[in-house]
This record gives sequence, structure tokens and C-alpha cells, in this order.
Amino acid sequence: MAHVPAAERRPQLIKAAIDFMAREGVAAGSTRAIAAELGVAQATVHYTFGTKEGLYRAVMEQLAQDLIAQVERAAPADAGFEETVSTLAAALWRTVREQPASHQLLAELTHFALRTPALSEALESHHRGVTEVTARLVTEAAERTGQPLAQPAETIARFFLAGFDGLTMQHLSLPDEEAEHTCLQAFVSAVVAMAGGRLELVSVSSAT
Repeated sequence: MAHVPAAERRPQLIKAAIDFMAREGVAAGSTRAIAAELGVAQATVHYTFGTKEGLYRAVMEQLAQDLIAQVERAAPADAGFEETVSTLAAALWRTVREQPASHQLLAELTHFALRTPALSEALESHHRGVTEVTARLVTEAAERTGQPLAQPAETIARFFLAGFDGLTMQHLSLPDEEAEHTCLQAFVSAVVAMAGGRLELVSVSSAT
């Protein structure tokens, strides 16, 4: 291929990696395979990302950025707090329905990173970033609508993400459209109730 500046090559390689790993799985995503997907030398991948782990980190960041951008575009400008949370959740769930390969790849990368010391920092950074964005959206919705938050925005964000991740895995593993819709409604209701202080928290004893 003709010479391409590094600034242009990087997004090309990331897209090639996403396309390849979404099709073949994370385990097959060697730098050699990604290079072949784009039709460049393997050395180009190492020059651009340093290591395979560097490429994987870039893929995780890109997948998250793409999903977040779609949700942010759906944020209503003049709705109440409950409607805002519901709209954002619906937009995020739509990405699961329409782009299951992206969510599956992100889940695979997450589990791969848990067993890869070189990716532990990248995994922590990824989850911190997603949590911060979710907390910001919750905070902005609360401030715009005058909704006092009964729990810290980060706690609400972690609760939202934990529930959403669970629903996503169920959809990928055992899809059931009717049950998923009911669970999503119940889940969003719990998030809104938690934010408004209407969710009674049951005492849970820690195992000793």
C-alpha cells in the first residue's frame, strides 16, 4: 500500500482490528492477522501501537467512544429527569439490539484484559471513563431538571452500568425480547427511584 501518515493509519488499523475480532474473536486478533486484514506489514501495527496490548487498548477505547457518542446524541434537552434517564437507557439498549457484535467484542476484551496484566491499567481506565461519563450525564440531567440526588452520581452510575451489563449479557446469551423489555423498564425504574431516594435499600450482611 502507498505510504499513509501515522495519524491516518491509526484509525484504519483500529477499524480493521474491530472488524476482524468481531468476526473471528479476540483470541484470533494477533498483530499479524490485523495487519493482513488491512493489507499492511505487521511492523506497521507495532510501530503504531507498540504492542498487541496497545492495539487492544485502542480498540476498547474506540468501541466505548462510539457507544457513548450515540447515547449522548439521544439526550433530550427539555425532558424531566425520569424521561431523560429512560431516553438514555433506551438509546443505549438500541445499540445492543442493533450492534450486538460491538458489545460482544467489548465483553470479550474485558474478560481477556482481566487475565492479561499488561492490560489491567487499560481495563481500569476504560471502566473509570465509562463510569465518569455516565455520572456526568446523570448530574447534568439532575441539575437541568432540579432533581436532588439521594446518592452520589457515581454510585448511581455504577448501579446503572452493573444492571445494563447484566441485561446485555443475557441478550447476547439467551435473547427474549418480551422479558428484556420488562427487565429494562424495571431496571430504569429502580435507577430513577434510587436517584430520587425512593428505593428502600435492604441491609445485606457481608460474609465473614
